[in-house]
Amino acid sequence: MSMVDTIADMLARIRNAQKAKLLVVRLPHSKMKSAILNVLQEEGYIKEHRVDNTLKLPSIEIELKYENNGQPVISEIHRVSKSGKRVYVSIDKLKGYYNDMGIYVVSTPRGVMSDRAARSIGVGGELLCKVF
Repeated sequence: MSMVDTIADMLARIRNAQKAKLLVVRLPHSKMKSAILNVLQEEGYIKEHRVDNTLKLPSIEIELKYENNGQPVISEIHRVSKSGKRVYVSIDKLKGYYNDMGIYVVSTPRGVMSDRAARSIGVGGELLCKVF
């Protein structure tokens, strides 16, 4: 059985791992997932992610980040653009998430980046997910 939305699966695995207070979560590798995780790491939502090529199928290992009191750094993580309904936004309509306390991850012609980076270079694109 094939998976339809692998990005939504990745976000669900991160949510579930944080509810279970896990330190590491593994998932199948793809370039888009790695690009999204690069943005989350740059913005400080996860500690680190690395690709493990030692197995038959490459996988990604994500080290989750928690605050000093044990609460996960990521309070909310949701998919915005879905396979059945793509959500695109132009630069003038790209507003900050939670008054710029959270981020949108945007797929632009210049690559996958946060909404702040997209606004700074003046490009819009597909809203992949929102994180707070």
